[in-house]
Amino acid sequence: GSYSVYIIDEVHMLSSQAFNAFLKTLEEPPRHALFILATTEKHKIIPTILSRCQIFDFNRIKVGDIVSHLDYVAKEERVQIEHNALNVIASKADGAMRDALSIFDQIVSFSGREISYQDVISNLNVLDYEYYFKLTDLFLRNEVAETLLVFNEILNKGFEGQHFIGGLASHFRDLLVSRDAVTVQLLEVGGDIRERYKAQAANCDPAFLMEALRLSNE
Repeated sequence: GSYSVYIIDEVHMLSSQAFNAFLKTLEEPPRHALFILATTEKHKIIPTILSRCQIFDFNRIKVGDIVSHLDYVAKEERVQIEHNALNVIASKADGAMRDALSIFDQIVSFSGREISYQDVISNLNVLDYEYYFKLTDLFLRNEVAETLLVFNEILNKGFEGQHFIGGLASHFRDLLVSRDAVTVQLLEVGGDIRERYKAQAANCDPAFLMEALRLSNE
């Protein structure tokens, strides 16, 4: 071709000396050379380099889009997988398609070509959302003893308290957005779970959810 394209991944890892040497090339770039600098930490790149770049910011991929692509891959590979399981993988990938595909591949290698929601949460060590629904119902009924028994069961499964509280806070947040038709679009879960969130949210007073979120954050 007419050009040489150089992709420098994790460019923020370059030393100061390397950046200064690279700057000389960027000040008078050869006509045939194109440089693509990739990083997740743009603030670590020196301003003199940034000022000579066209900057393109990429956003995380939405959970729904990752689920759609994983569903396509599963059908192509003749893998049967529950929709809720795809949602868990997509959430765990945190907006990165490459990570989602790696997780999917890992689970197929462990569980075969028929994959359930339970297979996925076991392999990824994710706490079953059923616990959060159950505990919220217990909170609303002020059933302290039963709440402590459920929490003990969660700890016995090897989950740390901090991990649990983080998931619980996310559950309260999802209940809060489920209360309003305008914000329910922010809920990144499958259809069945979405209806469960709406049903439980209808039983939760907004003041309860706000206080629960405050306590979780504290």
